Amino acid sequence: QVVVVESGGGSVQPGDSLKLSCEASGRTDMRYTMAWFRQAPGKEREFVAGLRGSVGNIYYADSVKGRFAISRGNVKNTMSLQMNSLKPEDTAVYYCAAATRTLILSSIRLVGQYDYWGQGTHVTVSS
Repeated sequence: QVVVVESGGGSVQPGDSLKLSCEASGRTDMRYTMAWFRQAPGKEREFVAGLRGSVGNIYYADSVKGRFAISRGNVKNTMSLQMNSLKPEDTAVYYCAAATRTLILSSIRLVGQYDYWGQGTHVTVSS
């Protein structure tokens, strides 16, 4: 059993920063592919950023490139998402996802490729 837990989030003004954290606990014998997705009201869940398994490659959605930074934590299967220069359109529920294998490049952005999901954390950007 793998449990994914997010922390962080909140309400901020445009231009502010927030940091989200995630931990995938359970199977400690592997390094997961981990990613952040988000879902705004009335929209589909979309990929934000991902770390590709033991390879460590990092990928971003074009909408957040240059503003968000994903990184692995010092503890295995933990990661964070530093979000800078936040915009109202970043408002969404942010989900941490974990896959128990190294996903191929073409799959890292796909919701269906992830095995475990957190409950989500709300991020609201408003003036």
